[in-house]
Amino acid sequence: MRAGAIGRATPQRARPTSRAGGRSRIAETAALATAKLPWPVLLFVLSILLPFKFNLGPLAITGSRLVLMAFILPAFARVFSGRAGRMLPVDWLFLFHALWLSVALAVNNPDRVIQQAGSVGLEVLGGYLIGRAYIRSREDFAALGKVLIWSVLILTPFSLYETKTGTTLIPTLIDKLPGMGTITYNFQEPRLGLERVQGPFAHPIHFGLYCSVVFAFAFVAFDGIKSLGWRVVASGLILLNGFLALSSGALLSLLLQLGLIGWYISFVRIEWRWWLLTGLFAFAYVTVDLLSNRSPIMVFLSYATFSAHTAYWRTIIFDWGLKNVSANPIFGIGLNDWVRPWYMYSGSMDNFWLVMAVRYGIPGFLLVTSGYVWGLFKVMFRDFSGDTRMQNFRRSWVFTFAGMTFTLCTVYVWESIYAFTFFLFGAGMWMLTEAVTERADEPEDAARPEARGTSYTRFAQTHRRGD
Repeated sequence: MRAGAIGRATPQRARPTSRAGGRSRIAETAALATAKLPWPVLLFVLSILLPFKFNLGPLAITGSRLVLMAFILPAFARVFSGRAGRMLPVDWLFLFHALWLSVALAVNNPDRVIQQAGSVGLEVLGGYLIGRAYIRSREDFAALGKVLIWSVLILTPFSLYETKTGTTLIPTLIDKLPGMGTITYNFQEPRLGLERVQGPFAHPIHFGLYCSVVFAFAFVAFDGIKSLGWRVVASGLILLNGFLALSSGALLSLLLQLGLIGWYISFVRIEWRWWLLTGLFAFAYVTVDLLSNRSPIMVFLSYATFSAHTAYWRTIIFDWGLKNVSANPIFGIGLNDWVRPWYMYSGSMDNFWLVMAVRYGIPGFLLVTSGYVWGLFKVMFRDFSGDTRMQNFRRSWVFTFAGMTFTLCTVYVWESIYAFTFFLFGAGMWMLTEAVTERADEPEDAARPEARGTSYTRFAQTHRRGD
């Protein structure tokens, strides 16, 4: 299938050589379809899906932390020696963020700094470095997508069982093993008459977030590798799993990705389609700011929920979170309880970016967000003109993190999904150093519908500059 027609299947045909070494387009597609995931990454993904815990003296060790401890030093050596491609600013920014959070914790919680800085720093930096060090090529990225897609598809019967009974099967089975523990069962009120699916994660929000990041892989990244029918079925099941978490944050991410995919398909012939969308967002922001007595951010937070009560609660969290940041701008408050109204019985803060500022101060917040924004925008604006495969891979990753960015405004992540978020971010950095391959996909006369003997399609038959 041609990458310029995400929503339409067209017959595949042999094409001229497309990469160094004379590999044909079909040979490359076959290699991507059968690519194997580097085993450190495979172990990391499995450790997330099989959430066992055990105690090692005073330390509580999870499967994901065990894998991170085993591979953080080799990954660090690969990245900072240049063996994983040239050094990037985001490498240093995330490293300094991990160091700064250790300083902030030492200032605020000196009795807990070793344990907390070790675990949190391991999840942030270790997760990023494993993705950065071991996902280094098209084949690695395709293999990662395949494993993530199949992981959600395999979890589907478990999700259906849990949404009916409220029992999460995988953690229940792990809990029966001698000497093993697992995640804490997070009992939530049913929504829409259904039990919220937690799966192998610490919270239903985390399960929904995991499913949401796999969605664009299935439908966008595998365009040209799998058939349209396969991609529709796979992405549909992933969408179902994400819905069963009944989390507004996860649904927000999925809906945003659907909107971006629909926008791309509808305006595929317009090269400046993304600037048009950016302009519409800016216009909407200004309009809401002028017409509403609340800020656009508050309006967004109020609608990105299942209930008016939750929306009201989040606006209070945001307001008081900023007050805590203003009162503790340099080192934050660490793990100490944050100042809030007396009637706010819960200390949870459903905003990842706000938590970074409250816990680690403005420097900690700026380091992590600067790395995140730099990496996202550099990948977004990398020119892959003529290389349709890389355009699909880049598009899927950018769509994923576009959804992730908004989701993290409404949820907080911890434990394995915390590490997974930074791992997936690191897994996209290879695109900044990947060589661009100009593709002569088909001769001009073969590209015309009448020359191929196929019916006319409104989607572009040649890929234009811009994504």
